[in-house]
Amino acid sequence: MPISAATAWGQSPDGRPLHRWTLRSAHGAQVDLSDLGGTLLSWQAPDRHGRVGEVVLGHADAAQYLASDAYMGSIVGRWANRIRSGRFTLDGVDYKVDRNDHGNHLHGGVNGFHLQRWEVEPEGETLVLRLVSPEGDGGFPGEVRVELRVRLDDDGTLDLRYAATTDAPTPLSLTAHPYFNLSDRRPDIRDHVIRIDADEFLAIDAGAIPIGRQAVAGSAFDFREAAPIGSRLHWPDPQLRLVGGFDHCYVARPGPVDTPRTVAVVTEPLSGRRLTIDTDRPGLQFYSGQKLTGQPARRGDAYGPFAGFALEAQAFPNQMNTTEAEGAILRPGQVWRQHTRYRIDTV
Repeated sequence: MPISAATAWGQSPDGRPLHRWTLRSAHGAQVDLSDLGGTLLSWQAPDRHGRVGEVVLGHADAAQYLASDAYMGSIVGRWANRIRSGRFTLDGVDYKVDRNDHGNHLHGGVNGFHLQRWEVEPEGETLVLRLVSPEGDGGFPGEVRVELRVRLDDDGTLDLRYAATTDAPTPLSLTAHPYFNLSDRRPDIRDHVIRIDADEFLAIDAGAIPIGRQAVAGSAFDFREAAPIGSRLHWPDPQLRLVGGFDHCYVARPGPVDTPRTVAVVTEPLSGRRLTIDTDRPGLQFYSGQKLTGQPARRGDAYGPFAGFALEAQAFPNQMNTTEAEGAILRPGQVWRQHTRYRIDTV
């Protein structure tokens, strides 16, 4: 269906106007996005009885998004997740990037893509978002140009196709950061049933930096068979205690090159809503939302712990400081691409 005309939605810190756009499907779903951070502001989707309700968390207005440290619904970059000590070496040159998470780099730094004003234009039923990240942005080398094409299909799929180029070698890993709660009647997500198609996850240290791959078998992290999120949170697993829940990257099972494959499915029993995530990325960060306490909510109240969960398709955290570093580098003449789909239907 045609995309609605842009409507005013606050202003950026430099005084430029911000806007929101609405995408609708033929079956009652509606998605609202903003040029601030490419942010997914709202997703209304029907339950098994056809009742439409909100399935993502959100703040009340642009000012709250600008002040938030939750990356609520935004596109994060240049680097999704963490880089140890905000340091890496690329082609023999040492770089220091923003350190905004207990001495580490997180999600693009203090002024990452989530706080930038993107240029947005509709093309038929697709919303096209563009951003130019200048040389030195957040401490990263090279100018990076990003295009994100967003479409809401009639089967309930929110389709995200990214492309990026650079004029100098640079690390790049982008992701969308929505927090989902598939029930608009319950304040937390612990009853949601999740399946993650991964045999390994990245174990972390006290700073949430990966220290190595670990098999999920026999651990709280084994969601190869679907299980309620809440049923695992109290397992006596030292990895859970480090961060108070799940905030770990899964090593998604490989599929055909550059082709999205299903990496996770989440179902909410009461509403019957089901979220399916397909991506061509190697990593999937699962965050159970344990630190959302006090984040302002769109109705003027505040969220509590486990109010929503995030599943972020990305490269591996701190990959630039591992033997897999080359896989995270974008070089001149290359086009970095990512294709991720979020589909909400009912069972």
